[in-house]
Amino acid sequence: MMNQAATKSTGRRPFLRAGASGKYIMAPILAALLASLPAGTAGRNGEYMIYTGTYTRDDSRGIYAHRFNPSTGGITPVGLAAEAVHPAFLAVHPSRQFLYAVNEVSNYEGQNGSVSAFSIDFKTGHLKLLNKVSSGGGDPCHLAVHKSGEWLTVSNYGSGSVSLLPIEESGKLGRISMLVRHRGWGADPKRQEGPHAHSVNFSPDGRVLLVSDLGLDKVMVYRLDR
Repeated sequence: MMNQAATKSTGRRPFLRAGASGKYIMAPILAALLASLPAGTAGRNGEYMIYTGTYTRDDSRGIYAHRFNPSTGGITPVGLAAEAVHPAFLAVHPSRQFLYAVNEVSNYEGQNGSVSAFSIDFKTGHLKLLNKVSSGGGDPCHLAVHKSGEWLTVSNYGSGSVSLLPIEESGKLGRISMLVRHRGWGADPKRQEGPHAHSVNFSPDGRVLLVSDLGLDKVMVYRLDR
């Protein structure tokens, strides 16, 4: 495990707000919707549940649910599924029983962001909070679940780090088992003064973790030893 050093943070929210005229930011909302849709479980009348994450300000309170009818293409709002702080990106467990959300903050436990685990009730669309743990760095912005359902990885934008957390059989998240802190900078001194881990993705075979870092202009590759 590498020690996490302090770094100047270029926030994602101010950057995205510039293109959104101060209204709800659609980039993380759309990413969350697309991430959860393929993993949905068909319910009544062949419908699927769609969950969308938001930045919680103004009237937004967390994660929202919609029902999707693949026959008609219609989407029906269900309402607030769970209250959460800045759940800017979501991922669904391969079992379709659990949902995970980043909490894109930098003040959880005084210095880090956090990740929340929920159980899914497809009958009502509601989410039940299982637990919330530290993401190991500031402003976590993206996460992914390993195809085995045993691991969850998170990219921490503000501190330029990536963490790996075990997933228990209950769906709860365990303590961080690996934390890697990127080092370096990019060509743009305004936005690349330091590392900004921006996304995490497992390879299709689950053996490799790929992390794109906006601050370094690099894709970092890690081999996963389960």
